Amino acid sequence: MKKILLLGSGELGKEFVIAVKRLGHTVVACDSYAGAPAMQVADECRVFSMLDGEALERVVRDVQPDIIVPEVESIRTEKLYEFEGEGIQVVPSARAVNFTMNRKAIRELAHTELGLRTAEYRYATSLEELQQAADALGYPLIVKPLMSSSGHGQSKVDNAAGVAAAWAKAQTGARGDIQEVIVEKFVPFDYEITLLTVTQKGGPTLFCAPIGHVQKGGDYRESFQPRVMRPELMEEARRMAGKVTEALTGAGIWGVEFFVSEKEGVIFNELSPRPHDTGMVTLAGTQNLNEFELHARAVLGLPIPQIEQYRQGVSAVILSSVESDCPDYEGVERVCATPRTDLRIFGKPVAHVGRRMGVVVCWDELDADQEVLRRSCVELAGQVRVK
Repeated sequence: MKKILLLGSGELGKEFVIAVKRLGHTVVACDSYAGAPAMQVADECRVFSMLDGEALERVVRDVQPDIIVPEVESIRTEKLYEFEGEGIQVVPSARAVNFTMNRKAIRELAHTELGLRTAEYRYATSLEELQQAADALGYPLIVKPLMSSSGHGQSKVDNAAGVAAAWAKAQTGARGDIQEVIVEKFVPFDYEITLLTVTQKGGPTLFCAPIGHVQKGGDYRESFQPRVMRPELMEEARRMAGKVTEALTGAGIWGVEFFVSEKEGVIFNELSPRPHDTGMVTLAGTQNLNEFELHARAVLGLPIPQIEQYRQGVSAVILSSVESDCPDYEGVERVCATPRTDLRIFGKPVAHVGRRMGVVVCWDELDADQEVLRRSCVELAGQVRVK
């Protein structure tokens, strides 16, 4: 059995730990704070700043893992090359983690090296450079830190008056110690998808049915699977996802995000080399294996013959409207009393206004009305209140 070092212990890491433990392996969960969700189900835990390279190395030497699985961006990722060189498996690979933890690296790979279609973009290391980039691209535009997740630090800027505020927000929302931002010309699109892509050690690359999602402020609020697409658009998204994951190398699940325009086609947006928050919809039993089980099998080198779509599902997040050092929940009974419905309370030890604290998932037959299912799920998630 393998010993796995999990770097980052949020809600996605928690479900991954559960999947790995069911296969009989040992997990040591790490994060910058105690009591993180994945720590609650892991064999051991460590609390330290993963941006501290020396502290990270001390933990690796102490734990002596067979596999290192990064779950967040705020890691001294260059150290992973060293560990990989010593024979420790890094998921999906040290190259993949280093490229995808930084929006500049992955954008240059996707657009410049692989020729994938992306939004027009610039970079800025100061407010002055951001203003120059905005003048060159035109409005509206999107400003994002090079390192962040879940929409943190991201802004849509409609005119010159919003540039300074966008720069300030990017600096406070960035993870790590990089101040540079990416500035993208806003892309008109009809919808956006996450294409969960599974690369295997000894098998073919597999694709889940596309997941549609709704974001607010750059952060996921709802997701639904399958998102109906024209076959030619689906094929193009798969081609692009296969190309970029092959270039990054390694085995695991990847959340590849695309904008889709019925008129202009498929546009590459971003990529995460791990389970994706929108993929929590697979906890509704939409597939033979949910995204965390797929990741576990791919990481461990276990064969995945195929991915089957069993039914459609939707998810809606539970957000906190309060600050609390000991959060409790009301309204859970209503969710549990609803057929074909489930929920996950993540177990975060502290609640902040706007923090994602749980998720509701609903499911139905593949030919059911997805819009009705989505409205019901959002309404149920709204019934669960953090107090």
